[in-house]
Amino acid sequence: MPVRILCFALCVSSSFAAWTSDFAAAKKQAAAENKVLLIDFTGSDWCTWCIKLRKEVFEQEAFEAGVKDKFVLVELDYPNDKSRVSGAVAAQNAELLKRYPIKGYPSVLLCDAEGKPFAVASYQAGGAEKYLELLDGLLGKKAARDEALADAAGKSGPDKARALIAMLEGLEMDSPMLLSNYPEVADAIKQADPADETGYAKKEATEKAFAEFMAKLGECRSKGDLDAAMKVVEDTLAAGVLQGEYRQQVYGHQAGTLASSGKKDEAIVVLQKAVKESPDGPRTKELEDFIEILEREQAGLPPMAPEKK
Repeated sequence: MPVRILCFALCVSSSFAAWTSDFAAAKKQAAAENKVLLIDFTGSDWCTWCIKLRKEVFEQEAFEAGVKDKFVLVELDYPNDKSRVSGAVAAQNAELLKRYPIKGYPSVLLCDAEGKPFAVASYQAGGAEKYLELLDGLLGKKAARDEALADAAGKSGPDKARALIAMLEGLEMDSPMLLSNYPEVADAIKQADPADETGYAKKEATEKAFAEFMAKLGECRSKGDLDAAMKVVEDTLAAGVLQGEYRQQVYGHQAGTLASSGKKDEAIVVLQKAVKESPDGPRTKELEDFIEILEREQAGLPPMAPEKK
């Protein structure tokens, strides 16, 4: 009986695709076997959609059959129960979040053997077969990226810059992810377009400044230091680097900080400034709704009814 139980356990485990948490080893394997890295950013003991993705897709035999010749599977787990991963793995995973600033969990990145991402996905309903169709479609982004880079290599000046910008846009990723993983492309764009005809350098500087603002603000909020948070906002606004939508967002975060500390009247004044900053801006409606929410709270009125779509 013990022998049969052991055999059954081995058979069950072998029906699941093989995952590794060793990122460096995974890159070596991907290079040696000419495969793509599939990196799953997960919260294995708290993220409902992560758990659904694993059960409905990753633990299915169809998934194993569909990925074994194409992908090296990497699990980067960020559990609440820290005992679920070793100290070394936890440290590695924390560092990788700096390289891969994902927006939420689960996040699935497809990367080449060097670790450069070329596609991003998340949970999708429909089971393993449908998810394999999604992955196969995303694999085409790698070929498109490489073709675009080859095409840009034959150009010069602003034309080269535009070709490289188009390549980055084709990846459909957030700027922080692109800047972290394609710094050489960003440098090549600026070298090819020193006069910034494309506006790329200005846009990059703005996005970096906003990312720095958010990091500093987040640190202050995590410490519960309202005065420091407000100082970060004031310094950022005074610097004048962030304009338009980004400046509106700074005002919005200032208002949110004030409102969360009970200073709703002051928050409303800040939001009104934000609206005046860019009356036709993409964030203006959101800011106006925030004003109405606070005003209704101040007046003791019930919350606004959600808009019908």
